[in-house]
Amino acid sequence: MSNLDADERYVGRDTGGTEYFITRDLVERYMAATGDDNPLYAGQEGIAPALLLYNEVFRNLDWYLPNIYGNLHARQEWDIFAPIRVGEALRSASVIVDRYEKRDREYVVKEVLVFGQSGRLVSRSRTHQSFMRQDQPKVEGVVIDRTREKALGRVFKIGERDGERFETSPRKLTEAMCMAFSGPRLNYHNNREKAVELGFPEIVVQGMLSVCMLGELMTRRFGVGFMHGGRLNLSLVNILWGNDVASARGLIVERRTEGKRKRAECEVWCEKADGVKVTLGTASAIEL
Repeated sequence: MSNLDADERYVGRDTGGTEYFITRDLVERYMAATGDDNPLYAGQEGIAPALLLYNEVFRNLDWYLPNIYGNLHARQEWDIFAPIRVGEALRSASVIVDRYEKRDREYVVKEVLVFGQSGRLVSRSRTHQSFMRQDQPKVEGVVIDRTREKALGRVFKIGERDGERFETSPRKLTEAMCMAFSGPRLNYHNNREKAVELGFPEIVVQGMLSVCMLGELMTRRFGVGFMHGGRLNLSLVNILWGNDVASARGLIVERRTEGKRKRAECEVWCEKADGVKVTLGTASAIEL
């Protein structure tokens, strides 16, 4: 007999799953929402973006803590084990795998597993969402504004080592893209009024969009080598606001032997036009 409250966000809580049928329309909607027009997705093999199901973790929010004022996507991990293909049926399962406190915030971590028709594991992701602590005084007005990202403590150094560099072209994250990526329901990721209600001065571009930009970066450089054992381990350190211009950049810092092939270990980051780092960390892929 369990003493856990049905509404408690406890480690081990099952948060459900979904069945998907991957269609060409689903791929095209992803491309429009992210700006990722990789020719690989138009090929005869019917390969879809590795992070196509990026929003599954947010399909329901029963893992969120009650106080959503000022909540932020803080970290993202992804392990990719097999390509997704048009015409394929997939199913997901999810569970809360961790809770912790750091400085003035509480964090809840949800893991999403995606399986193919045969039961093969296609991907595993972990999303760390941060919330203001319940014991803090209630905040009125803006929780985080544009000035925070210019503070000395928010300058992040990455990409300063020697190695092969690669990048995507700068991209304006328009309000139309925000709606396509985070809609159709109005929320703080696609509507300024909703953003102000939750303590932000502008649309907060969904953190997963910068993660998808880094997935695009790795796919453009390594192709299906990123879809067979690709990895992302990222921290979301600053906010992308609606209509910001951003690019994804990478640096190969090491190649190591993995069986018969080489794995390229990379530093990756997404930055604004003024050089402010938004999302950063490590990634890797097999070189085919």
